[in-house]
Amino acid sequence: MTSMAIPALAGGLLIGLCAVLMMAWLGRVAGISGIFWQAVSRPALFSGGAWRLFFLIGLLTGAWAVHRVSGLALPVLPEVVGWQIILAGLLVGFGARLGSGCTSGHGVCGIGRLSLRSLVATCVFVLVAMLTVFVMKQGG
Repeated sequence: MTSMAIPALAGGLLIGLCAVLMMAWLGRVAGISGIFWQAVSRPALFSGGAWRLFFLIGLLTGAWAVHRVSGLALPVLPEVVGWQIILAGLLVGFGARLGSGCTSGHGVCGIGRLSLRSLVATCVFVLVAMLTVFVMKQGG
């Protein structure tokens, strides 16, 4: 096992553990797009949804802390312009709404619950990602 496989394995195990704990404690699927949307679309602190804000803050600070403590390099982002980032974000958001969830909700939680709908959605996500990489590599 390579040295890069260990952090990936640990991260995958933690994601799975957190998905199971969230379902057990809150009865909710750990779908990031749904958690994000509900956190920003209504006053989460006043509607019993403060956990959503803490969840999102934990995602950001957890990733930052791992890089600070482990000394692992941050991923190198490709050269893109602002409109491409905005367009990509809008397309991902639209796709998550259209697909009734994102890769964390369908791919991690849905497949784990043996949902055929989630399996199909995850296959579509992966195929579109592969197509996107292919198209981007052809243009560059």
